[in-house]
Amino acid sequence: MKSFLTKEHEIFKQSFRKFLEKEALPFYEEWEKDGMIPRDFWNKLGKNGFLCPWVKEEYGGFGADFLYSVIINEELERVGSSFIGVGLHNDIVAPYLDAYGTEEQKQKWLSKCVTGEAISAIAMTEPGAGSDLAALKTTARKDGDHYVLNGEKTFITNGIHADFVIVACKTNPQAIPAYRGISLLVVERDTVGFTRGKKLQKVGLHAQDTAELIFEDAIIPVTNLLGEEGKGFYYLMKQLQQERLIVTIAAQVAIEEILRMTIPYTKERKAFGQSISQFQHTHFQLVELETKKEMSRSFLHELIREHMEGKDVVTKVSMAKWWTTELLKETASTCMHLHGGYGYMEEYEISRRFRDAQVPAIYAGTTEIMKTIIAKNIGLM
Repeated sequence: MKSFLTKEHEIFKQSFRKFLEKEALPFYEEWEKDGMIPRDFWNKLGKNGFLCPWVKEEYGGFGADFLYSVIINEELERVGSSFIGVGLHNDIVAPYLDAYGTEEQKQKWLSKCVTGEAISAIAMTEPGAGSDLAALKTTARKDGDHYVLNGEKTFITNGIHADFVIVACKTNPQAIPAYRGISLLVVERDTVGFTRGKKLQKVGLHAQDTAELIFEDAIIPVTNLLGEEGKGFYYLMKQLQQERLIVTIAAQVAIEEILRMTIPYTKERKAFGQSISQFQHTHFQLVELETKKEMSRSFLHELIREHMEGKDVVTKVSMAKWWTTELLKETASTCMHLHGGYGYMEEYEISRRFRDAQVPAIYAGTTEIMKTIIAKNIGLM
């Protein structure tokens, strides 16, 4: 990463790290128990310039390059994986507004994303449609100057906090093929007919709010259509490149953090009169993980560089996403085992890391979907 960073990047990185040491680290375990990162923390992020720094100055940002987003996502992950909602807000949802929003939509929502006044979410997944977006059932029927939105969404990151949600829905359920009928609507918090379902209890990511969203004849102004009708699927596919890159960045840092805490532990823990790090099996395990970690980091650096150059990296980002998230699961499992019984105790961070490591291989496209994309792109299908 150092080869990428300028002096300005380094200053920003150190500033953000100090901010997290003061405003996040002392409270993170409490937030995990409470099941929510408080709204006040989001406000502090915005006040200090750590939300959507890439946004143009005219909307409140400072036009930063993508490396600022990389720094923010990496430093957040070093504290804990439950901050994924910040990365989603900064680098996944807000870019939809920037890319497809009208001037009025940008003035209304984008500037508030920067200050933290508005927290965002995106709603694609449904109870019966996850990876297969073309199968979604949520519909929006146009009626004069508004749409009537009906359906349910689930597993929505920032679902409780969100002040607005970009909702994938079918404005033309009869379209053939089905994906040509998908559009994106921005649904605001106080919309009539829009309610939150239950806050979902997850195996990991305990401080990250995840919820069900319910739309029952929700009235959405036509001015809240994002981009063009019927183009939603194309928008989603284009933006998923960066979403999967953000997931990969977080997974890479999680791997590094797990190894950082495990290697010293194996030197300290004794068994049969010696440190367990001295056993050949143990150091072979750790050497293999360290090697994979370094290879993954090198590939990720190349990927970030190409993404910043505007290249099409769909195939490579699919490779990185599945490889790194699966490596994260392997690393978490192996390192938890190396902690012995203590690894199963809540007081040890490895237990939280193990829980949190299971889901990145699922969201933003499962490992199987990533491999299918790669297979198509290299001519196997």
